[in-house]
Amino acid sequence: MGGKMIFLNLPVEDLARSKRFYESIGWSINGDFTDENAACVVVDDNICLMLLSKDFYSTFTKRPIADTVTTSGALYALSLESREAVDALTEAAVEAGGTEEVNEQKRAQEAEVGMHGRAFQDLDGHQWEPFFMDYSGA
Repeated sequence: MGGKMIFLNLPVEDLARSKRFYESIGWSINGDFTDENAACVVVDDNICLMLLSKDFYSTFTKRPIADTVTTSGALYALSLESREAVDALTEAAVEAGGTEEVNEQKRAQEAEVGMHGRAFQDLDGHQWEPFFMDYSGA
């Protein structure tokens, strides 16, 4: 690993359950940065999630933790290598207990520009939007 990296710090209700969810969708846990308060989920060489128990997350900010099950605070768009990869990740997330969010109007707009995207929420309501953009015609 080198250069710039991004670490998304996500508060979670049940750390063990959230680790299982992310492992189920094909991402790995870096044990060097994982303990009873936090887990480092490796998405790729430059993107990691830090799953933080809500009590531990609260030590980083004085602001209240958003209820991501009922309120949207962020959408995590993730560029993937193919339409099939988008579908596979979304289907794995749903199989692992996540919820797909279907927006037909958004899908139609994306299709007009050669994009294929889907959206799912993890077990804590954090919304992921995997997508593939076909740049071959650009």
